[in-house]
Amino acid sequence: FGFKLQSREASFGDFGFDEFLNSFGQSGVDLLSIVPKELNYPGSRNHFDTKLSYMIPLYTAKKLDYYKEIAQNMHDMSKLDFQKVVSAKTFQVKKVYYDISLLVNFENDLAKIDTNIQKLKLTIIEMRKEGYAKKTDLLEVESKLSNVQRMIDQTKAYKELSYKFLSFLLNLEVTSIKTISLDAPPILLDANEILNKNSDIKKAKLGHKIQSSMLGVAKAAYMPEIGAFLEYGSSDDKFLNDFKDHDRYTVGISLKYNIFNGGIDKVKIEQGKLNILKVNHQIELAKKGIALKVSKIQTEIKSYDFQIKSLKKELELSNEIYNSYQERYKEGLASINDVVIKQSQQIEKILKLQETQNKRNEKILQLAKLAQE
Repeated sequence: FGFKLQSREASFGDFGFDEFLNSFGQSGVDLLSIVPKELNYPGSRNHFDTKLSYMIPLYTAKKLDYYKEIAQNMHDMSKLDFQKVVSAKTFQVKKVYYDISLLVNFENDLAKIDTNIQKLKLTIIEMRKEGYAKKTDLLEVESKLSNVQRMIDQTKAYKELSYKFLSFLLNLEVTSIKTISLDAPPILLDANEILNKNSDIKKAKLGHKIQSSMLGVAKAAYMPEIGAFLEYGSSDDKFLNDFKDHDRYTVGISLKYNIFNGGIDKVKIEQGKLNILKVNHQIELAKKGIALKVSKIQTEIKSYDFQIKSLKKELELSNEIYNSYQERYKEGLASINDVVIKQSQQIEKILKLQETQNKRNEKILQLAKLAQE
């Protein structure tokens, strides 16, 4: 019966008027007590209800604005996560560039040393002919030459491995690069600039905004919600049959106002305030932690600067001493062992200098990474 009403096909017969008319001679009380069978026990019927509903909020106490802010801040947070991944990969690429440049420079220095030893070997061979050098002198030089060549081979192997790692990072085959200076320029940013650029701090601030928006949503529970709706449809015992003849529409305004919710809304507001306090505390701790890390890295860079300056002077002195001992050996004033020792010290100074330069550059890259990640 309800389906017939909805499709506007109900007749007086469906209301049981035939039973009413058949009992028309009875008293008024008896007529009113008739229970129509057609009304209470209608036959089965197919029913297809097709409708289109449209609802729009008119007032939500800014709930929708808060949800929009939360969604936007979550999107911005995801972009910061992606930026952090890119920054970490960029750091690795730059570091490999400095590593390869270090290995290339060290290989070149070893090649020069190898050339010098080859010249010294030829000198010893000539001196042996004249009786001024021993066979042990030649063996010592050849041993040193073999050691330098072994270091050259190791350096080439490490360089090849670094190229493979760089190829992996860039997802393309790299067999050579334009080497860069091992003296990387310092980062011209102070701690405050780095804190403003750091993604962890930005994420914490976005978290604060999200918690503030969630607190706004919790407070909106105390306000009414007003909305409008429009519905248009049609019903029949066949799908879309006589749609226009059986169509209907409804227009209305709804009001929802929560008078009592057992104190849940108040608890949510207090939890929101507590979350904001937690986020503020986390932001301050993050700022202090990063500022301390920046200060530590800057101090280490300054320390490496002093070491590099000192090592360059030591290397310059070591080169002069080595050249001097070569000449003294030719004059018979020093042994070949003394020359080999001085050359070992020269290689040690070169390696120490380049390792220190590389460590300094790594710290500079870490500082840049803090400002970018």
